[in-house]
Amino acid sequence: MNNDVDSVEPRARALFAPLTIRGTTLPLRAGVSPMCMYGSVDGMVSDFHLAHLGRFALGGAGLVIVEATAIEPRGRISHHDLGLWKDEQLEGMRRIASLLESNGSVPGIQLSHAGRRAAVREPWFAGAPLDDTDAAMGLPPWPVIGPSSIPAGPEGWQIPHELTADEIAASIEQWADAARRARSAGFRFIELHGAHGYLLHSFLSPISNQRTDAYGGDAERRMRYPLEVIRAVREALGDETILSYRVSAVDGATEGGMGLHDVVEFARCAVAAGVDVIDTSSGGISADRSTDTRVRRGFSFHADFARELKKQTGAVVACVGFIVDPEQASLLIEEGYTDIVLLGREMLDNPNWVHHARRSHATDEFDHWHQRYGSALGPRLHSLEKLAESGETPLSRFNQYSGI
Repeated sequence: MNNDVDSVEPRARALFAPLTIRGTTLPLRAGVSPMCMYGSVDGMVSDFHLAHLGRFALGGAGLVIVEATAIEPRGRISHHDLGLWKDEQLEGMRRIASLLESNGSVPGIQLSHAGRRAAVREPWFAGAPLDDTDAAMGLPPWPVIGPSSIPAGPEGWQIPHELTADEIAASIEQWADAARRARSAGFRFIELHGAHGYLLHSFLSPISNQRTDAYGGDAERRMRYPLEVIRAVREALGDETILSYRVSAVDGATEGGMGLHDVVEFARCAVAAGVDVIDTSSGGISADRSTDTRVRRGFSFHADFARELKKQTGAVVACVGFIVDPEQASLLIEEGYTDIVLLGREMLDNPNWVHHARRSHATDEFDHWHQRYGSALGPRLHSLEKLAESGETPLSRFNQYSGI
């Protein structure tokens, strides 16, 4: 794949510049954010996942991150989440990593444990907690876990089992085991999901963590579990694999939660423990909408958080959140807000977003398509341009009869 940045207009060069982390080079700075698809049975990869993820690599993304993948069955959000808690799940993951790598993208995966926000329905069923109705259909809820026995939301949400010190130790090993499997499968960018109220985030926040032992209380003790997870995962991965950590830059609750300054302090510790990339998101500590103060969803609405984390930690930073335009994306990088832009729903709508960005900002778009596509699309564009010059439109043959 040609990646000659000199062929790109100056205003977009930041977007198409390569980035090397721990010996792995992202060919450009636009990647695909992990997006839950709820298309798995028993955590296994399906044909859907291969088609879904493969189109992003064919579309030119520099990094493709597989959706939140549970480290144990209790860590699934829904019955249909992907998993990496057993070796039988490796074969499908190897196919995904190989598919992404062979088509020019760095293969990434997000490891996750939903904690007290687990055992819910899919979003098209409003993400409500599973109950007896689901059990009658063969999809029963399972017991959820957390740092304290505080439910994630109001009526209907389970009271989580408060993890013991021994259970915390076992959980840390589950994270490390999943990371080993991810590395074995061929993923070169591994992200820990520490945001959106899931298990790692729930230990950090004083809203959900009201323990009085070594894993709760002041900020240092609330950091202990996620930092121990980071260290265990870094050891499991060795020195060559990129380790990313997704944070909620603010808790998104009316009172008592973490603000950006708290998350900056944690991010500094996370980097010292072995994290290479801080992936910036926000909110999710509570499912109670009456206490919800989520960040307004405007264009690049996490950018200010990402810039502060980048400035305060020195880490490579990724940013998500309504990044839709190539020039917008490039300016976020050029102006120091972020190092990597991650697109989610925008890529669902247009998996060829990166290639189309080159059409506006580069002279070599079709050098970057897979040759089976580029060899056909280059002449197609030339023909369309000639037709436009002649004044002909797709409706021209019909318009000649419009006066009859």
